Amino acid sequence: MDEERSISLVQFMVNEGLVPSPDEEEKRKNVILKLKEIVLTWIKKVAWQRRFPKEQIAAACATILTYGSYGLGVHGSESDIDALCVGPLFATMAEDFFIVLHNMLKSRPEVSEIHCVKDAKVPLIWFEFDGISIDLPYAQLKVSSVPENVDVLNPYFLRDVNVTSWKSLSGVHANKRILQLVPNLENFQSMLRCVKLWAKRRGVYGNMFAFWPWPTPVILQDGILPTTRDAIEIRSLMPIQLPCSPYEYCHSNVTRSTFRRIRAEFLRGHDRTRDLLKPDFDWGSVFEHFPYPKEYTRFVKIYLSASDQDDLGDWVGWVKSRFCSLLTKLEEVQGFCDPNPVEHVDMDVTEPNVVFYWGLNPSKSSFTDILHVEEDFMKNLKNGYQGSAGGMGLSILQASQLPKSALLDTGIGKRTKACWKILDYNLRRTPMYSQHLPHYFVGYVATDREPEHPRDGG
Repeated sequence: MDEERSISLVQFMVNEGLVPSPDEEEKRKNVILKLKEIVLTWIKKVAWQRRFPKEQIAAACATILTYGSYGLGVHGSESDIDALCVGPLFATMAEDFFIVLHNMLKSRPEVSEIHCVKDAKVPLIWFEFDGISIDLPYAQLKVSSVPENVDVLNPYFLRDVNVTSWKSLSGVHANKRILQLVPNLENFQSMLRCVKLWAKRRGVYGNMFAFWPWPTPVILQDGILPTTRDAIEIRSLMPIQLPCSPYEYCHSNVTRSTFRRIRAEFLRGHDRTRDLLKPDFDWGSVFEHFPYPKEYTRFVKIYLSASDQDDLGDWVGWVKSRFCSLLTKLEEVQGFCDPNPVEHVDMDVTEPNVVFYWGLNPSKSSFTDILHVEEDFMKNLKNGYQGSAGGMGLSILQASQLPKSALLDTGIGKRTKACWKILDYNLRRTPMYSQHLPHYFVGYVATDREPEHPRDGG
């Protein structure tokens, strides 16, 4: 019966499109190979700018390492690729990565929608390559050349690495250690694919299936002692320690409301799988979409708009990166709020828009002062956003007022990835010259300073 149930789960995953087709898999492999070729050309160009000897230019090497769902082998047909650019000590982030490599990528016919996200916790270049979304951070190692198969767990390559590069490397570190620690990779990948689908269908975020005495952290590797309890409690309601260091934890925005929802879904999932070995067991019951309209009588409608689709994507990404503060405020006045992550479009208006519907605490039906919450959140949004701010409005709806087109219980809807993109088109674009090769033009950069022209001789 165990084998029969395993076969039925594999068939369920295939039916749900959780496993990419051979053609889709080949396309991703080709994208990674092309990125490696571009990065190799880039680092030799940077070495030439430094006036290195021909032998050193020829030996210069940088590489691309994948992590995230692709690195773990659990990506879907529409998944992004998390790829880390690893370069040697002479290739800087500010000039060589964000200007030289950015311009090389931008000139490629396969690349579109390219943006530099410089002010994120992990700075990166975001772009689409042959239609596949790529997140590309940069790590600078204190070596003269980075081998293609560099072992980022080897202390030799990690010595004296700066804080930003260490953060960029953390995703690859965690992936490699997880792959080393799991006893059966195929079973792990199947489990993780299912957990990802389950989390999306049930409207929660989390990648572990267990009951846990929070805030004692989940520890993925024996022998790594946790930090003090006080430090852990400050970090998160649900701390998860990375399997690389006793001081590194997964970044978490879990609040009281989302903690409650995740815990409830763990309990439901456990209950639904108790009859796993019965002949009439159906995997579909575990992965049913969360019935938002049936669970909540009132919703807060979050309406986001912009003048065109490009501006809307930027604006929605920025707003989503600040959603945690809105959720915390709603918890203060409501006690509970369920942030449904599915995006919708209001078809009754002509301007480009995205709409969210979050479930509210049914026991506090008297709450109507949403304007005060809206004003506070709008102030938060305008703090640090350098682009053209779009519109944002909050309103309270009864379940009966929800539009039929929302399809809240299906999870259908295109999601925009939360980001911290700092738009720079409102700044003057000035030419940037190499600090190492006099009068060598590197590219244009947005700045409020005058362009610098290095003198002859350095």
